[in-house]
Amino acid sequence: MTVTTRRRLLTQLGGLTTLAAAPSLARADETALERVRRLGRLTVGVYHDLPPFHVQGVGIEVQLASALARQLGVQSSLLPFLAGENMDDDLRNMVWRGHYLGWGPADVLLHVPVDRPLMISNPKVQIFGPYWRERVVIARDLAKLPTLDSLDPLVGQPVAVPGLSLAGWLMIGAEGGRLSNHLVTKLDNGVTAARMLQEGKVVAAAGLRSELESALRGDARFEIGPLPIPRAPRDGWAVGMAVRKEATDLAQALQGAVEQLSGSGEMERLFAAGGLRWQRV
Repeated sequence: MTVTTRRRLLTQLGGLTTLAAAPSLARADETALERVRRLGRLTVGVYHDLPPFHVQGVGIEVQLASALARQLGVQSSLLPFLAGENMDDDLRNMVWRGHYLGWGPADVLLHVPVDRPLMISNPKVQIFGPYWRERVVIARDLAKLPTLDSLDPLVGQPVAVPGLSLAGWLMIGAEGGRLSNHLVTKLDNGVTAARMLQEGKVVAAAGLRSELESALRGDARFEIGPLPIPRAPRDGWAVGMAVRKEATDLAQALQGAVEQLSGSGEMERLFAAGGLRWQRV
């Protein structure tokens, strides 16, 4: 399962003040946490172009990386990267081996689905620390669509949804493709879809909760709700982080950091700064 468009082309990323080189080799007698503290930095893998979590060095997960590092008593150092073909590729490149072009791995990768099948298929990593629950949703113009209990009101109406996304696949295939002729799908992400809705170009926009809520929050003209498609995952999925399988002490420290940030209210504040309503996962 992915939360951003998977790209085949990997490129060198420049212009980010926090861009990190691959972590130094560990000493034979030190643990992952000891190594992080010796170096004085936590190298954090973050997805490139994933609004509102990270875009050009800014976003919720940039702030989260800093907050996690502070809890460990070190500085954060971002290692942004473009998503691979699937989550297995990302875990290999960013967590346990590193990319063949020479960058990575990071100490920890953010925005990893906390998903049992994914854990089973990737025995070289630990996936833990859920801090956000993602969902597939749809936003609508209340003046044009006061209610939306089914897809029927959308038939023949322009609806924006990024085609290369879970929301896009669900909408394109819904009810035998009845909506497909009026879907605007050549979009980078759900934020772009939300902007089309704000500009009056479409009556509704579908995408991830994080994308639509960060773009539309506070705009009373629109309402965000569940995507009325039976195949849409109602409860969504938890998003957390991953480290190497043997990095048990680092995983425990990061889990503790998440709990501390959640309990103190800092997690809620940093998500609110990115336009999202955070709730404990």
